[in-house]
Amino acid sequence: MVKEIERAGIPVVHMCTVVPISLTVGANRIVPTIAIPHPLGNPALPLDEEKKIRRGLVEKALKALQTEVEDQTVFE
Repeated sequence: MVKEIERAGIPVVHMCTVVPISLTVGANRIVPTIAIPHPLGNPALPLDEEKKIRRGLVEKALKALQTEVEDQTVFE
């Protein structure tokens, strides 16, 4: 589905915990996340620290959306 949305001219970021799967399915912009049960955070952390993690991941995804890519790119 990611490839079809990209073909329509809409940039897509695939945020995932298992990058090799994203590469296999052909995602162009890949942002690695935290862990399978909690991809965008860590509920064991204090709320302010978890918000920093989430914000950082979202900012990374927004930067990836603005970046032109030719091939699959992992935004570390």
